[in-house]
Amino acid sequence: MKKIYNQKQLSACLILVSTLFLAVTSSAQMVTIPIETKHNALVLQTDKDKNLKMVYFGARLSDPAEYSRIPKMYSQSNDSGVLDDAYTPSGSANLAEPAITVTHADGNKSLNLVYVSHTITKIDDNISQLTVILKDPVYDFEVKLFYKTYYKEDVTEQWSVIRHGEKGEVILNKFASANLYLKGNGFWLKQYHGNWASEMQPEEARLTHGIKTIDSKLGTRANLYEPSMFMVSMDKAAGEDEGKVLFGAMEWSGNFKIDLELDPANNLRLIAGMNNAASEYHLKPNEDFTTPAFLYTYSEHGKGNASRQLQSWARKYKIVNGEGPRYTLLNNWESTYFDFNEDKLAELLKDTKKLGVDLFLLDDGWFGNKYPRNSDNAGLGDWQENRQKLPNGISSLIKEAKADGVKFGIWIEPEMVNPASNLYREHPDWVIKQPNRPEKYFRNQLVLDLSNPKVQDFVFNIVDSLFIKNPDLAYIKWDCNAVIYNAYSAYLKKNQSNLYIDYDRGLYKVLARIRVKYPKVPMMLCSGGGGRVDYGALQYFTEYWPSDNTEPLERIFMQWEYSYFFPAITSSNHVTDWGKQPIKFRVDVAMMGRMGFDIVVSKLSKQELDFCHEALKNYDELKDVIWHGDQYRLLSPWDNDAASLMYINSDHSKGVMFNYLVNNRYGAGTKLPIRLKGLDPEKTYQVKEINLSSGTNPAVNTETLTGNFLMTVGINPNVNEYHTSVVLELHAVK
Repeated sequence: MKKIYNQKQLSACLILVSTLFLAVTSSAQMVTIPIETKHNALVLQTDKDKNLKMVYFGARLSDPAEYSRIPKMYSQSNDSGVLDDAYTPSGSANLAEPAITVTHADGNKSLNLVYVSHTITKIDDNISQLTVILKDPVYDFEVKLFYKTYYKEDVTEQWSVIRHGEKGEVILNKFASANLYLKGNGFWLKQYHGNWASEMQPEEARLTHGIKTIDSKLGTRANLYEPSMFMVSMDKAAGEDEGKVLFGAMEWSGNFKIDLELDPANNLRLIAGMNNAASEYHLKPNEDFTTPAFLYTYSEHGKGNASRQLQSWARKYKIVNGEGPRYTLLNNWESTYFDFNEDKLAELLKDTKKLGVDLFLLDDGWFGNKYPRNSDNAGLGDWQENRQKLPNGISSLIKEAKADGVKFGIWIEPEMVNPASNLYREHPDWVIKQPNRPEKYFRNQLVLDLSNPKVQDFVFNIVDSLFIKNPDLAYIKWDCNAVIYNAYSAYLKKNQSNLYIDYDRGLYKVLARIRVKYPKVPMMLCSGGGGRVDYGALQYFTEYWPSDNTEPLERIFMQWEYSYFFPAITSSNHVTDWGKQPIKFRVDVAMMGRMGFDIVVSKLSKQELDFCHEALKNYDELKDVIWHGDQYRLLSPWDNDAASLMYINSDHSKGVMFNYLVNNRYGAGTKLPIRLKGLDPEKTYQVKEINLSSGTNPAVNTETLTGNFLMTVGINPNVNEYHTSVVLELHAVK
């Protein structure tokens, strides 16, 4: 039976069809593509010549049909007409910093990219992927732009795939992952710098005209001097809970380059990708060159909201077992360094049980025979147990650990080699070094050439052999201490400029193989500290090592900044003997992540050991909230006498608040109540101080207060010279 529509119904249908059509195209010559998440939108639009523009980035509009009208609201100059291109080529009309520069097979360096088509793939209820195809009208050259969106988390991963069908190699001179175009009344950049033991030092300033570049050319420990994570605030410098801010980061462990160009129209062009310095890439016909993802999230409610979006995304989609558990551990490094044997380790295994943690981690120094690893100048590359130190091998230690009721983990640095090693002498062609120049060492070592498949097999087999011989091995600490000097690959021969890129691709191939065979084994990403903290590598690891500087006061500041980009479950925080603070302060700081110890347990007094036992019980009760809950920063250590932050679980029933004195001047401390965040205003909470040292009075008496009171008035943790760290547990009560 046919359904008969009246005129009113037909008109309504036509309006609906028109609206849906306008969401994709506003004319036969213009295509509008909104890329939406729960709160945000990035909008692409073609012009009359099929050039693809980025016309909007910001809060999502309620009516998708209105996206196509956005460009009409601006009357800014754009002399070349390409400043707002979604992926800006060089060599044609572009006069600004390009996203891509190429040398064609015939030597021509011009490139023009026009829109051909796009497709949207729904991966699941939360994830969608847009693919846009751009082609040069003259050359057989194509770029695909990919935008992978995570709807609930307001997170986007963006990358490009470059391909050509020319007669001969094309040289890629620059090859960005993403090219964003942001509009605002001024832009403020927060970036980071550092070095060994002083990682993640923040700087924030207003961007001026010209190009600001954040980059690295270190090859391996790419984040050592300048991490690839940053924030851009729009209109004004964003605060913790207010302001427009974009968080960006490269998912790449090698050389990166991020260009921020304030153009003549006062808009910001943001171009991010692998660093093209000394890295022109030779691309053969019909081969895909895939760039790493550039990761970003945007918030109109400040830095805290943006960080929670990113943390939630990382736990769910990027970190290995990000929604699962972690081990507490005892590491031997700062108690023995290289000086140990089976007897010493047997005592440390007993101390592991005595302390009450899950796992013992054997650090550097367990390998090498002809060139024994008794210092950092020998042994790397020779991954056989040292017979003098460990006559019965690793397997006997693992058996002893099992008998003591603890698990066993081990340190490796498989990408590196000492010149004093059998490996160096047997395979000099596996080492990155110039053939005719003096060798230059970083920590007395050189880097193996992971662009070489044979070296990839060697590195994989280091890990694989450990697990084959020791099936109960429960943890790997993967270190990387050297940078690449004198870059040269005997394997790559003429295409030496491919080395930096192919090295990291080789590393990821090895790590992917490890994860296929050992998908859930916990692995710490260590690089002499924070030299390799990025989501390109972290997709293969459960956690990272923020810094070799474990002085707890310094760690408060470092962990504060890391937490903007990485969830607490990924931060390896160890209690050590660095600093002059009491054991309580050191333990309280380490609790803000995956807690471990690197101390001589036998030197702890009974009072200190009892405190550690009690703190570990408290940590066991709260670790799920810390690892998987929402984090709120309450009082910044940079601007106050005290630092304060908290974690709350998803149903707002359980939380923990950490408070630390960070200023030792006379009378320093918290004079005012600190307002909490993220609670349910309708719930009532018991607030109780935990981790009390024996014989000391609490800084805060147990209180029962509403969420409304705690978020409106707050609570004073009474941090001062007598109570330098105060930890408060929150429980919702009926």
